Amino acid sequence: MLYPAIYGNDPLFPKAKDFEVVYKDEMSGKGVICYRAFRRGEIIARMSGEIVNDIRQHTLQVSADRHLYDVYFSGYFLHSCSPNISLDMENMTVTAVKDIPANSYLYMDYAETEDHLFKQFPCSCGSPYCRGWVGGKKDMLPVMQEPVLRAVNQ
Repeated sequence: MLYPAIYGNDPLFPKAKDFEVVYKDEMSGKGVICYRAFRRGEIIARMSGEIVNDIRQHTLQVSADRHLYDVYFSGYFLHSCSPNISLDMENMTVTAVKDIPANSYLYMDYAETEDHLFKQFPCSCGSPYCRGWVGGKKDMLPVMQEPVLRAVNQ
């Protein structure tokens, strides 16, 4: 398991044989790589961590004033405007939204879960749906929201 024993041993927790947080490059920093393939629609893992009331680096928004602080797994998902995973913050699950080959990084769209980010930044994902800027869903101009809808529905 990637999570320490204090979080329990849910069978859906990410396992070290399937995932690792690794340094990707200078631009992205660390990311989660999967060592096995996942099919579109498959639940690939359950997330865990500490629930905090503030936005931090490595948090994911659970509700308006609650955030999951996870420095073991989900806090290191990389951003793409055309993601390969989707997060269900109510059930704390990660689902593949397209087939993911082994040895691939996990990419989410940060605007899917976050109203506002800890820190906004220029996007370099290279997707044809790239918005050019990464922020929370409430930070986006209407013209930036259209590519999100197209990428999710592709």
